[in-house]
Amino acid sequence: MARAMKVAIVDDEADMRQSISQWLALSGFDTETYASAEEALKGIGADFPGVVVSDIKMPGMDGMQLLKRLMSVDSGLPVIMITGHGDVPMAVEAMRIGAFDFLEKPFNPDRMTELAKKATNQRRLTLDNRALRRELSDGGTLMKKLIGSSPAMERLREDILDLGQADSHVLIDGETGTGKTLVAHALHAVGPRAGRRFATLSCAAYAEDQLMERLFGPVREGAVLPLVEEVRGGTLCLEDIEALSGPLQARLVTFIDDQGSPPETRIIAICNEHAPDKTVEDALRPDLYYRLGAMKITLPPLRQRGEDILTLFTRLSEQFAEEYGCEAPQVTAQEAAQLLQAPWPGNVRQLVNIAERAVLQNRRGSGSIASLLMADNEAAGPAMTTEGKPLKEYVEAFERMLIDNTMRRHRGSIVAVMEELCLPRRTLNEKMAKYGLQRSDYV
Repeated sequence: MARAMKVAIVDDEADMRQSISQWLALSGFDTETYASAEEALKGIGADFPGVVVSDIKMPGMDGMQLLKRLMSVDSGLPVIMITGHGDVPMAVEAMRIGAFDFLEKPFNPDRMTELAKKATNQRRLTLDNRALRRELSDGGTLMKKLIGSSPAMERLREDILDLGQADSHVLIDGETGTGKTLVAHALHAVGPRAGRRFATLSCAAYAEDQLMERLFGPVREGAVLPLVEEVRGGTLCLEDIEALSGPLQARLVTFIDDQGSPPETRIIAICNEHAPDKTVEDALRPDLYYRLGAMKITLPPLRQRGEDILTLFTRLSEQFAEEYGCEAPQVTAQEAAQLLQAPWPGNVRQLVNIAERAVLQNRRGSGSIASLLMADNEAAGPAMTTEGKPLKEYVEAFERMLIDNTMRRHRGSIVAVMEELCLPRRTLNEKMAKYGLQRSDYV
């Protein structure tokens, strides 16, 4: 489960520090106290995992000075100011500088708790967004998210590394839920434009006139810059490219041609849906397709990725189990076969939902993976077919998952894994080598 966020309490009066700390601790917060602003600045830096509650009137550096210093360190840090009677004008000035809110003495403790909860929720969102932005600019982190050892995934990672270094525009195609947007981010993050702007726009989310203005302008007074100007020198990712009207496709062709070669701004186009009996080439004007499709990536559907399905399910269920504070479900041989045989019309997105629901079921002690798969596939309507596999492949996929899960649970302890699986060391070593499992990955 998510850890309680910190509340840093800054007040020169020991009794006030202690009473606020005790009250917030009883409300579930992790508190730390500081007797002066100078002391607080030593312990509160950028990305501080919590919020600050500070008195305004303190000897030495007062609360207003502390607020200014904290805002210069991290402008997204919520700071709740405590004011004495008659200090409301000062509190209003604090709000102008960047304070989250203020409380006037004597204050209601419940009001303190309410404000602290709002501030920590805002702080958690801010830190999550920062972490996401950092992750989306880290090519190594993104490549690790493309989990799987199937030949299709090996090729995909190689294609991303190759095309990421190129300057040409890219077209990404594939079934819904296969991770096309993640691949677009990865292409940007592993290439020479990694430190520049990356912007995403869904072409299906706007009316034609709105889309034309958002992409190309003209700029109205007080409006934001058109995207082609915002991302100049970086990467523009156009999702649902097939939704562009004929005139907009023509305008995009003109924009691409005007840039010359190599292009100043790279276009990554994502095709999310086209008629079953047609290709993405049929969905676009020929001149636009030829400009975007010279470098094309087609993502593999999940049903063609073999044992990657079990690897993904294991990782996802472990993540959700940690989030919900419970045990991940143990997959039986029969359930492993059912996961491998499922048609997965929703691909990885569907697998994420199944894994989360399986963890919640396991926490309640009811339900089965088979029932989740059945309900999902019935809701999806007529399913795509999945190829049958020899029994040997199912057995090997389950065996690899079992060894992988056991190694993770025992943090790479060979002795513990040998005992649990009743395997001699030589046999375990041979199977780990066969499945590409290395002890160093689990320690």
